[in-house]
Amino acid sequence: MTAPFGHGLVIGKFYPPHAGHHFLVRAAAESCRRVTVVVMAADVESIPLADRVGWLREAHADRPHVAVAGVVDNIPVDYESDSVWAGHVALMREAVAAAAHAAVPVDAVFTSEPYGGELARRFSAADVRLDPPRETFAVSATAVRGDPVRHWDALEQPVRAWFARRVVVLGAESTGTTTLSRDLAEALRRRGGPHALTRWVPEYGRELTVAKLAVARALAARRGLPEPTVFDLGWSDADFEAVAARQSADEDRAARNGGPVLVCDTDALATTVWQERYVGRTTEAVRLLADAMPPRALYLLTGHEDVPFQDDGLRDGEELRPWMTERFRKVLSGRGAPWLEVRGDRTARLGLALEAVDRLLDEGWGLAAPLG
Repeated sequence: MTAPFGHGLVIGKFYPPHAGHHFLVRAAAESCRRVTVVVMAADVESIPLADRVGWLREAHADRPHVAVAGVVDNIPVDYESDSVWAGHVALMREAVAAAAHAAVPVDAVFTSEPYGGELARRFSAADVRLDPPRETFAVSATAVRGDPVRHWDALEQPVRAWFARRVVVLGAESTGTTTLSRDLAEALRRRGGPHALTRWVPEYGRELTVAKLAVARALAARRGLPEPTVFDLGWSDADFEAVAARQSADEDRAARNGGPVLVCDTDALATTVWQERYVGRTTEAVRLLADAMPPRALYLLTGHEDVPFQDDGLRDGEELRPWMTERFRKVLSGRGAPWLEVRGDRTARLGLALEAVDRLLDEGWGLAAPLG
């Protein structure tokens, strides 16, 4: 079927983009030979313009005739003021001019809002008003900002990743970090709803240790040498850089596919301490990877005092546990991220962790109100 319109326009703050917004874009894409989506963000808002533009481009990457452009719009909203209208429309035209379809005049405006008629008039375009009562997709950006968990199913993967509260469990060797992180993820999954999607990100450093030890033993056997242990392994700066990069990549991938809370067994910040422990320093490359991480909602530090050391064949630092615990305390205190040291038995630690996560969720995301 031939598209009835040549160039459709969809405008909005997309703060954040949700299922209703994507409905508008899809409808325009199916009815127009070209579509421009204009994201209009104010400086006071909490989600960067570049993120919103990127999310929409990813969501509609399979529609090459849809172009997404962003513009900063710090003009207050006043539907009764002709000059304010003119200011907003000028910014929209500026964004359209920067998009891929600038040479084709806009002949259809797609909205679900009462202002759609006036906006269409100012573009001398058809007023395509989709589902004003929002019965098809009963969601709004205001509702999402107020309670992302309730509207989790209305968000695309990159938006979920941005909203996911990242909780990182770290600590010295054999202090129960893996046990606590797994227990926490499982307890959240049992709550059901969006939390049933809770992902757990394992420690890549342990995986690398297993692989290095297996390779070392295979080489020793081939050369007729004694079987090496974990104490015989060598660690380089390149190893820790690889661990930090892989840990962050695994975390970001899990955040896109998970629930409102992402539970991580260590992260790149912890890798800076492990590198210091094994090679005596932290390199700039590892520090930069730690600095580039998305915000941490909470760190949970597992103390060593309540957990006896258990040698599983991959551990080699029982005597260093007190030093590492104290080092983690100093690093976390200097980082500025929220953190909590958990102690007690397995049940007590999980209880403390769940209480801390619930406080995070109760506090909400604290997003600034849009410019009104």
